[in-house]
Formats: sequence, C-alpha cells, structure tokens
Amino acid sequence: MAFTMKVAEVIAADKTGLLAKHPSWERVSLSDIASILNGAPFDSSLFSNDEGVPLVRIRDVLSGFTSTRYSGAYDEAYLVEQGDLLVGMDGDFNSAFWGVQRALLNQRVCKISANPKFYDRHFLGYLLPGYLAAINANTPSTTVKHLSSKTIGEIDLPLPPRAEQSRIVEKLEELLSGLDAGVGELKAAQRKLRQCRHSLLKAAVEGTLTAAWRSENQPAESGAQLLERILTGYRARWEADQLAKFEDQGKKPPKDWQNKYLAPKQPDTRDLSSLPESWVWAKIALTGEVKLGRQRAPRYHTGPNMVPYLRVANVFENRIDTSDVKEMHFSEEEMEAFALESKDILLNEGQSLELVGRPAMYRGELPRACFTNTLVRYRANDGVIPEYALAVFLHYLHSGRFRKIATITTNIAHLGVGRFAEIEFPLPSTEEQVEIVKTLTEQMDNLERQQNSISLALQQSIAQRQNILKAAFSGRLVPQDPNDEPARLLLARIRAERAEREAQPKPRQARRQRRNDAMALKLIEVLAEATDWLPAQEAFRRCGVADGAQTDEVETLYSELRELDKAGRLAVESVPDAQGRKLYDRLKLLVAG
Repeated sequence: MAFTMKVAEVIAADKTGLLAKHPSWERVSLSDIASILNGAPFDSSLFSNDEGVPLVRIRDVLSGFTSTRYSGAYDEAYLVEQGDLLVGMDGDFNSAFWGVQRALLNQRVCKISANPKFYDRHFLGYLLPGYLAAINANTPSTTVKHLSSKTIGEIDLPLPPRAEQSRIVEKLEELLSGLDAGVGELKAAQRKLRQCRHSLLKAAVEGTLTAAWRSENQPAESGAQLLERILTGYRARWEADQLAKFEDQGKKPPKDWQNKYLAPKQPDTRDLSSLPESWVWAKIALTGEVKLGRQRAPRYHTGPNMVPYLRVANVFENRIDTSDVKEMHFSEEEMEAFALESKDILLNEGQSLELVGRPAMYRGELPRACFTNTLVRYRANDGVIPEYALAVFLHYLHSGRFRKIATITTNIAHLGVGRFAEIEFPLPSTEEQVEIVKTLTEQMDNLERQQNSISLALQQSIAQRQNILKAAFSGRLVPQDPNDEPARLLLARIRAERAEREAQPKPRQARRQRRNDAMALKLIEVLAEATDWLPAQEAFRRCGVADGAQTDEVETLYSELRELDKAGRLAVESVPDAQGRKLYDRLKLLVAG
C-alpha cells in the first residue's frame, strides 16, 4: 500500500527524537535542496548474472553491491556512481550510499542528489533513514508497502546553517566511526557463531563429535542392530494386522502368507558419505512415523469440538510460537490421527526455499493441539532419540538437503511428505545418540550465551547511536556559531532559486510509450482467475506491474488494491521468515457480500 498521510503529520507525531530540529533552524522540503531521479523500467528479459552493466535493484540498496547485470541499451542519465544516495521505494524504504560499482538505476529505486550549496549530502544521508522509517511505520501494510518520489520530495528536513551542517557531519563521523566499527565486529562475531553452530550440527550427525566417546565405549546395540530391531518390529506389526484381518473375515491364514510381506527399502548409500563403523544409513521413514497434517477447510472452523491447531506460521527454527494459534473442529478420529504429543517434531512443508523444512520440537506448549497440512510431523520410533532426530533435521536445513528435494509452485517451496520420508538418516546406537544430544546441548548452550551477550551489546550500540543522532538533529551536538549565515537567510536563497527555476520554460517531455497489453488485466481479474492464495509480487507481475512498468502504472495498481481492501474483497496473509519477520504477502479475492 502507499503512504497516505501528510509528512508534516508524521513529524508532529514523532516520539523518537530523530525528526527534531533546533529552534533556530528552519525546515525545507527535500525537493528544494535535492534532485530525485526515479530508476528506469529496464526489460527483465535482458537481466543476467554475467553479461552487461551492473543493475541496482531494491534488494541491493543496503549492501551497496549487485550481482544483476543488464545487457540492453540504456540512457547514461541512469548511471549510479560510488557515493550516490539511493532509496528503495518498496518494502522497508531503506536508504544508503552506493558502493564502488558503477551501475544502472532500476525502477523502484531512486537517486537523491543534494545541492551542495544548500545541503551537505552526508548530513542528508544521516537524516533520511529516520524520516523514511517514520513514513514506513505509518504506511498501511495490507500488502507490499509503496513509496513514491513525490512523498520523498515532500519530506520537511531540518535546515541548519550550511556551515553548521558540515560541523555536525564532522562530529558525527568522529563519534560514529568507532561505534560503527564495533558494530561491524559484533555482527562478524554473530556470523562466526552461526558458522560454529552449523559445524557442530554437522559434526554431531557425522560422528566426529563423539569420536572420543566411541573409543572408550562399546554400545550393547549398534546402529545396524537398532535398525534391524526396528525392521523386525515393522514386520511383527504387519503380521499382527494381517492375522487380525483374517480373523475379522472368518478366514484361516493361507499357506506362506508371511511371504507377501514387502520389507522397507534401504537407502542407496553409493553417493553417501561414510559413517563410523557402529553407525548405519537408514531412511527417515524407518526411524519414525512421518505424517502430513490435516487439510484445512472453512467448514471446520465451527463445530462442537474446537481444537487449537499449529500451522506454518507457528513453527520457527527450533522454536514454536503459540502467540497466534487458531482453532477448528476435529472429530474424535481426526484427533487420534492429528493430535500432537510431547517431543513430536514439526517441519514446515510449504515455505520459501531457504526456510522449507524448518524444524522445531513440540514440547506440549498447548494442553491439546493438532496440526494442519502446512506442516509435517515426525514421531520418533523406539530407540531413536527425538532430540537427535531434530539435530539431523537442523543440519539438513542448513546444509541445503531439504532445498535439494523441494518442489516449487507459485513461489512456494514444498518439502513433500513422501520425499522427506525417503531421505537418508545417519543412525548410531541409542547410547551414542544420548551422548550426542548431551554434548551438543552443552556446546549449543555455550554458543547461545555468547549470542545473547553479543545481542545485548548490539542493542546498547544501537541505542547509543540513536542518542548521538538525536543530539545532532536537535542542534545539541555542536555549538551554534553566530557568524554563520542564519538558517532563515539560507532558506530565502533556496526559495529564490526555486522561484527562478520554476519561471524557466519547461522542456517538452518525450511521448510516453503505450502501456503493455498485460496492463489491461486488472488485479481483481488476476485474483479471480487464481481462485486461491497468490503471492503479491506474482499478482503484480500478472497485472503487468513488474520490471518494465511505468511509475503511473504502479500507482494505478496500488489504487486498485486500496479499493479492493476498502470494499472488503481482499484477504492478505503474511508468510514469515525464520525470525518471524514478514517475508512476503499473499493475496486472495473474497466473495462479494
């Protein structure tokens, strides 16, 4: 959705202190002290990763680097140089100075060039994130947030004397350079801890974590013997079921009826890594019960036996969040099939490709709960420690094993209960599983303590940085100099130049190209044709609002979004990432009335 408030209202309601100004300063519209260039609608069919000119897209603004290249013709006016100030106009409205690459400015990214006579570009770079964050916080989030260059131009910035701007920037760079370097070191330490965590999981499921333990201990039952016991149990249960069927039918078991038993297939180990001598490769389906959750349907959201159920939005990496749990009707038979037990492992069946298969252990967070078909449940067999199985699944999540087997439909990756069940599973003895879980837990707890310390230090650094910026923007960081040209005179010069510029004849604009035929398709038609949930970006693409769309076409789409939402015809559901932050939205058209 687009921003609909007035920027002045946002500034008046600010409580962060980042939008303040000194009483002796003035305010000036950003468009009066800087030019704003919207990116061009470059043809996405000419994008690649290896040929052409680098192309800045929204996702590249913060990193200052792009791997996307464009091989078509372009106007040099859209070239971005090192140090240019860029703003992403969808999503979180990020801003940053561009890195060392010379690149092209793609649509939905704009370049802001401050007039150095009136405004210090670094002062603008420090100021702008606070205003963009406030606008973002006050933009409706029915779907992807949208920022226009008109709104950016209307931002009323504080206007200190020009010389004071430079003094503030000099002081900020002095104070923040060391602080930002420290933050960089803390973030590098966070990345190192994540790598250590992944290495620990790998060592746990490959046997190196407990190599010393194996040299001093001889389990009573090896992994191969444990697997054989599990297989024997499968056959015994099959035979018992067959005998029960014969008895129910009043029949005598035929000769050699046991020979009809089909033993579960073992995994093909030719391309698998070697395991310790006492371990064995099995399939996930042999180590536990694998089951897909129940299909949701509107008629099940009312009834006498309303039961809380978990869905993909509740399951994060190694954590279950019950802050938003819904209920629906489950029959007694369904309760028996889909009820959760403590130490069941739940995995995301449908997610983004990076998060598909994200696992967490259910530890009885709810007194009574079931699960839906957005999740896969794994219930460990006797002899398989659930916490060890969770370690295996976490390793597969981070190593890309789950991504490798996933299938993708309409931008959603699906794990697939059948494919998941067939994945190989490294199986040590039960005794060694216990030792793995014990050692892994101790070392993971140590990493968690370090992570918490780093997170606290980062929070303190962020708070300190905010305080420095608040002092700078309110005129308390450096003293005012009575010899400076007053802000009111600077503002008068800015307005005089603007008036002179507006008096100049306007150049003829090139005739706008005719819109693509795909734009004739309205959003309501796209959603009606889809009949079910559709990722917002895919819906936009089908409307023709993607790479290559004109700015007014984007505005037209967002106008239709607002109308559908106002009429109660639009349903929106967020799909979160591993930290619970919104990854993307999906849309669905609701029946009128």
